[in-house]
Amino acid sequence: MAKRASGRSYYMISVVAQKYDIHPQTLRLYEREGLLMPSRTEGNTRLYSDEDLTQLETILTLTRDLGVNLAGVEIILNMRRKMERMQGEVNEFMEYVKHELARGLGDWEQRLGTALVKSSPTDLVRTPPPPDTKAPPSRRTK
Repeated sequence: MAKRASGRSYYMISVVAQKYDIHPQTLRLYEREGLLMPSRTEGNTRLYSDEDLTQLETILTLTRDLGVNLAGVEIILNMRRKMERMQGEVNEFMEYVKHELARGLGDWEQRLGTALVKSSPTDLVRTPPPPDTKAPPSRRTK
């Protein structure tokens, strides 16, 4: 295991292969297919981060346990990245809406205070009249 200045742990290919009981060539294949992207040293040695190991565990679960081929793994990983990005966009949008709603309430109170006709927000909402339960149903006559 090697450590960089950032304090993060990195693992050489032989250590990763032994830990996960896979051949180093399999790790190289995953890299060629674009499923894993380990960083490199100045001497071009592959270094796998903890994030790379998490990705490898996902790949191994899909291939070993679920029988997914590498093309399927690529599609699943791409969809997963897109879903994570979309979830981030939804979260960002929700924060924006919350901020705008909080800001809008102050504007609303100010507008009501300067309105020509004073009314409360509840006066602006119409509620339907309750159904008349005592009246007999209407009958058609010919």
